[in-house]
Amino acid sequence: MNELAALQSLGLELPSPAYIFGAVVFGLIGLLAFRRGRKRGRRRTTWLGVGLMVYPYAISRTWLLYAVGVALCAGVFFDRE
Repeated sequence: MNELAALQSLGLELPSPAYIFGAVVFGLIGLLAFRRGRKRGRRRTTWLGVGLMVYPYAISRTWLLYAVGVALCAGVFFDRE
């Protein structure tokens, strides 16, 4: 437990379970969008899928993770044929 206190004193925190759940769900949706976009030759869907898989690494706030994830999922939804 001393290591955890040392990390927290450096400003590093473990992510909450809600954050981990959101990162996994949006990553899976991104993987599906990426595969669908590649299969159908839709570049925008492919790149939105890549964005969904990568953006949790750049965002540390849980509410922002869900806001960006929902926006990118809406982009994938509205980018249908």
